[in-house]
Amino acid sequence: MENIFFDSITISITLRLFIALLLGMLIGTERVWAHKTAGMRTYALVSMGSALFVVISNEMIKYYAGFPGMNPLMIVSQILVGVGFLGAGIIFNKDSKLVGLTTATGLWVAAGIGMACGMGLFHIAIIATVLTLFIFIVLWSIEKRLKNSKYFMEDKVDNLA
Repeated sequence: MENIFFDSITISITLRLFIALLLGMLIGTERVWAHKTAGMRTYALVSMGSALFVVISNEMIKYYAGFPGMNPLMIVSQILVGVGFLGAGIIFNKDSKLVGLTTATGLWVAAGIGMACGMGLFHIAIIATVLTLFIFIVLWSIEKRLKNSKYFMEDKVDNLA
């Protein structure tokens, strides 16, 4: 009996899961630095879990493609439902302010990155990770400066009157 852990299919699947884990972890690292609740482990698990479900769907296609009514890609579509459930639990109101929305959408994107890795679309996953980090780091910095600007503060005072 041959060793199934070292065949080309298993190595390919392991690579897909590992890259999804790393990319999710990278995004989660920024979230830890930003002192957010969902961090490295959460983002890594969402990304790798999404990749896992895509890999399972791909493998199921090989075995069940000919069965009527069987659509293994439905698993992929349900990833978004599951991540939406996670995101809904993160978003809440605190002092009349919506909190957790960016974290929830970040997890949603991490799921997409994992799905791309599960399909073997590493270049798309890496680009999406870089763009996500750009949003979390660069746009956060710009947004913070805008909110602290005197023009933003004057606008807030005008809206209170």
